[in-house]
Amino acid sequence: MGRGVAVELFAEDAAHERFLRAMIARLAGDHQKNAVIRARSVVGGHGRAIAELALYQRTLMKIGGGRLPDALVVAIDSNCKAFSQAVKSIQSAVKHELAPISVIACPEPHVERWYMADPSTFRKVIGVPPPTVKRKCDRDRYKSLLASTVKRAGHRTALGGIDFADDLVESMDLKRASAAERSLRAFIEAMTARLKAL
Repeated sequence: MGRGVAVELFAEDAAHERFLRAMIARLAGDHQKNAVIRARSVVGGHGRAIAELALYQRTLMKIGGGRLPDALVVAIDSNCKAFSQAVKSIQSAVKHELAPISVIACPEPHVERWYMADPSTFRKVIGVPPPTVKRKCDRDRYKSLLASTVKRAGHRTALGGIDFADDLVESMDLKRASAAERSLRAFIEAMTARLKAL
């Protein structure tokens, strides 16, 4: 494996962290790189992630001359906002100096859809297909769907299915998943571009 890629991760919660750790590692491996991921903030929701990002950036700018990470990944669900509007609001939280290394992950509307983005892989890993439902932005809708589907498949999990992130991402057909979820495609393309630039 090639050089280590230092990634700083700011995310809403454990569902984002687990999926993104697995996906970043996979994409880095595809480019003969080893991702070294440091989770800076992965609990407390949207507000906490942005507050921790702001503190991190202030500290980094104050120190000055410090080594920047190779990538700064910020993950916030779009919730009920339009995708482009949600992305812009995240980008506005990133300082101009760090914009070139920042990669936005903005699941639309919630990250649990990314877990179910490739139905074939989901069925292979979980044992049943993911539910096919109309896209809605209801709070906790996809979290509940993921958890209930994993339970229906006979798995005992206290984590609602996010504990399958490594297996799902490892086997996922990225083209199929990207076609199903444009927000996932946007993240994969941005992270791949960043890896290629290193």
